[in-house]
Amino acid sequence: MKVVRVSLIFILLLMTFWFLNVLVSPKYMDSLVEGSMISEYYDTPKNHEVIFIGDCEVYANFSPMVFYEEEGISSYIRGSSQQLIWQSYSILEETLKYETPKVVIFNVNAMRYSEPVSEAYNRLTIDKMKWSKEKVEIIRSSMMEEENFLSYVFPILRYHSRIFELTKEDFTYFFQKKTHTFNGFLINQAVNGVKSLPSKRPLTEDDFADITYQYLDKIRLLCEEKGIELVLIKAPSLYPYWYSEYDEKIKEYASKYQLDYYNFLENILEINLDYSTDTYDGGLHLNLQGATKLSKYFAPILKEKYSLTDYRENNEVSVYYEKELEKYYEEIGSGV
Repeated sequence: MKVVRVSLIFILLLMTFWFLNVLVSPKYMDSLVEGSMISEYYDTPKNHEVIFIGDCEVYANFSPMVFYEEEGISSYIRGSSQQLIWQSYSILEETLKYETPKVVIFNVNAMRYSEPVSEAYNRLTIDKMKWSKEKVEIIRSSMMEEENFLSYVFPILRYHSRIFELTKEDFTYFFQKKTHTFNGFLINQAVNGVKSLPSKRPLTEDDFADITYQYLDKIRLLCEEKGIELVLIKAPSLYPYWYSEYDEKIKEYASKYQLDYYNFLENILEINLDYSTDTYDGGLHLNLQGATKLSKYFAPILKEKYSLTDYRENNEVSVYYEKELEKYYEEIGSGV
């Protein structure tokens, strides 16, 4: 009888510990929604011929709904805020456990960063990933000096103070969640045009750090191993400034390994971007109108260059996209 009582107490303590861990963990549902995006992929059909990896310059600037509507392309953006290149590599590794796309598109802005930026950005990428060896690798390679691994395993070690700061969001989304993106694209309809840009800082180094090349090599070799076309892009964000020296290094790399590289800053006129109306934050990211223009420009290039399937002619896939498009236009119409 004593053994049964001790076992019940132990189980109760475990359940309480689990409950508190979930309760104090950020939900990323009504606030900091960028933290929920990386996990939305798990709930989608795995039939994507194009996968984007990278930072906010992918999830803010490209719309998979437009890709499908224009050319029948099935795509997904596995982006996150300030996604570092070693994080992109591990996220790609994880993605390839679920599916093998024809094309992987990597936004080269991440080549700027050779070390972790902040715990806050780490959390937005890592917290909602499923546990896997890739998640373990990202945690170990991304932790700031003041962080520790166990705080990712047991969130209460990091967020215990939130027990006194709980909001309605913490209880509403304890068991449930909602979707914020459309195949990884986060809609923003605000208009905040470019009025002025910070002055261009002098470039202290005209090349990227060795670690970024090492991970770019790993991404390239992984794609080669799986028979995937790796495509490099630079989204048309006006700031942070994309130096010509950086651009030359990416062009050299792409030429050396016979990769396609699209710097959309060179195609602003063809895309018809207007930075007085097509950005929501003064030129850092495109808004819905700008992302639609860029996606309409890029869609036929993707379709023709990489011989992608027109999934509008596939009944099983088209059913999913038609439902998503209906929700997409409802959200756009509501001004969300």
